[in-house]
Amino acid sequence: MDPEGSWNPQKSIEKKHHIAYLQDLESAHGLLIAAYDYLQKRDLILVYEGKNTIPESSEIFKIINLVEFKIRKMIRKKPDIEIEIQEALENLLVGADIQYSREAEKIEYSSKTYIPDFTLPKIDLIIEIKLCNKSTREKEIIAEINDDILAYQTKYGNLLFVVYDTGFIRDIERFVTAFEKSQNIVVKVVKH
Repeated sequence: MDPEGSWNPQKSIEKKHHIAYLQDLESAHGLLIAAYDYLQKRDLILVYEGKNTIPESSEIFKIINLVEFKIRKMIRKKPDIEIEIQEALENLLVGADIQYSREAEKIEYSSKTYIPDFTLPKIDLIIEIKLCNKSTREKEIIAEINDDILAYQTKYGNLLFVVYDTGFIRDIERFVTAFEKSQNIVVKVVKH
């Protein structure tokens, strides 16, 4: 017998299903309100950005290939300053018709402001160039990359560090392995 005094078992079951449906509907309503509040607090543009979809991943691999196979060909003499590597990469990005910004974005982290060499918001990528041109520089670069990772990951999902080495990094595998434990961080050492 259902609460209304009916002897119809089917009607009693339907009523319980309806009550459960209304409870589930109320739960879904609460989830939607929470999602709405979350989206209001975040920049709505970020909701529509692609995050490592096939086109974005393809573009990231294209950039990694440019770094691995082309950047060395762009640099004819041993570089003295990092900007020479940045300009070579910029020429490659322009030639490949890849949209980027160079030293245009500021990322604040703790009490410091970071300015990435290249930002590619469309593919959620930062490219940072490092030049290893003296024996003490290898350890400095490791500290700089660790520092950059903390700041850059607050805003970007993919990080590419290009380390142009003029003969001071002896064990490349050891150098990059610690950084690349995270799947969204790539470190490429390019030898002169």
